[in-house]
Amino acid sequence: MSIKLEHVSYIYSQGTAYQKRALDDVSLEIPDGQFVGVIGHTGSGKSTLIQHLNGLIRATDGKIYFGGENIYAEGYSMKKLRSKVGLVFQYPEYQLFEVDVFSDVCFGPKNLGLPKEEVEQRAYEALQQVGLKEKHYKKSPFELSGGQKRRVAIAGILAMQPDVLILDEPTAGLDPKGRDDILDQIALLHKERGITVVLVSHSMEDVAKYVERIIVMDEGKVRYDDTPRNVFEYYKELEEIGLAAPQVTYLMHELKRRGLDVNPSVTTVEEAKRAILAATGEAR
Repeated sequence: MSIKLEHVSYIYSQGTAYQKRALDDVSLEIPDGQFVGVIGHTGSGKSTLIQHLNGLIRATDGKIYFGGENIYAEGYSMKKLRSKVGLVFQYPEYQLFEVDVFSDVCFGPKNLGLPKEEVEQRAYEALQQVGLKEKHYKKSPFELSGGQKRRVAIAGILAMQPDVLILDEPTAGLDPKGRDDILDQIALLHKERGITVVLVSHSMEDVAKYVERIIVMDEGKVRYDDTPRNVFEYYKELEEIGLAAPQVTYLMHELKRRGLDVNPSVTTVEEAKRAILAATGEAR
């Protein structure tokens, strides 16, 4: 189901000396099944934005619709919303608290009032989906590595079978292999289950590789909202707000400047490879 924001604003510590406008008249729509990246410098409003999507924060002004229903309407069930719009925080230990991994993943579906057999089946399937080995299921989640904790946190949300999966910096602190493993798994889930994925990331390479749409936040506003290729064409403007394009984009612009007939707007290594081979007559 789609998520729609209409003129949403949010002010932290309203009416105090510390008042700060974190979101400023944001309007956008995320259709069902889309893989969206949200980027922005620290303090741009991106984390505040995603916390509005499952009602964790209530907008100061504006309306938010999920599946056509106003989530601020009287009698609307926030519990139901959060079972359908799952949020995985940047630090997975914030979401892990049970005695073992399997119990932790069971917690969400158990709170939905499901039968024990279905709860356990959902937990098992979710742990399989995130690629965590069965030998870890009875361990304390705090005995796991950072990447494994991240998988357990994601599994805990997936076990609730959400329509929307929101991930706030899911690869922060992971090595390159761990980062690729997590994002490849998320991309596979998106492809196989057709769920909507909202990915917040500081890695331009990651968003270029995985998402189909990028929302750029700057000072609480949406600065750009387009495909990765179109957004990264504004790489100089992105630099002005503390961001950048993927490294391969800079490489292609430099090759173009030096006379190689390539398209400088490519955003992934694979695209760059094909473009360079085609330009040098070696694409066969």
